[in-house]
Amino acid sequence: MSILNIINLGQQINSRWLWRNLSFNLHSGESLGLVGATGTGKSVLLRSIAHLDTPLEGEIIYRDKNILSWDIPLYRSQVIYLHQRSVMLEGTVEDNLKYIYRLNIHTNRRYDTSKVTQWLDLFDRNLSFLGQSASNLSGGESQIVALIRALQIDPMILLLDECTASLDAKTTAQVENSIEFWLQENPQRACIWTSHDSNQIDRVTDKQLMLNHD
Repeated sequence: MSILNIINLGQQINSRWLWRNLSFNLHSGESLGLVGATGTGKSVLLRSIAHLDTPLEGEIIYRDKNILSWDIPLYRSQVIYLHQRSVMLEGTVEDNLKYIYRLNIHTNRRYDTSKVTQWLDLFDRNLSFLGQSASNLSGGESQIVALIRALQIDPMILLLDECTASLDAKTTAQVENSIEFWLQENPQRACIWTSHDSNQIDRVTDKQLMLNHD
């Protein structure tokens, strides 16, 4: 079943088309890799799907509804964009994880330590990690926190934009395994990856979409 439909999408930067008449479907359970040379607009496409940029042409349909018709906070809680440089707020790791529940869209939900512990286990972290100062985290640790912060609210689509680019091999493997676990938890979920590592794309995706300049 298709969860996301991209229909004749087009985006232009400085009067140059990155891509035009771009169409594809993302099905539940799929992991799609975006591939192409630098400058072909992989990140721009993910940002468009995340409702962070607006394409000049075409439609993005999520669950049979144009994303322009979705309540934006609700949409962004279900379709989450993760960049390689994660932003941490002041306070502890746990403060960063809890902060998202202050948003109006999540007022009916509660922070679940048992769920967070499940994710921490996949990264070989114990509960003491939650008490660490976010300002003292390494880049890899910040990326772990950002991923857990997203996973805990049960999104349906993850948009993974070079999310392991600055990580060591061990942490990269842990990220890949955690996302595979997340996909297997619910067959309705799906994700889209970009990576400069072609071996990683081959490893973590079911199919690939090549982006070329128009």
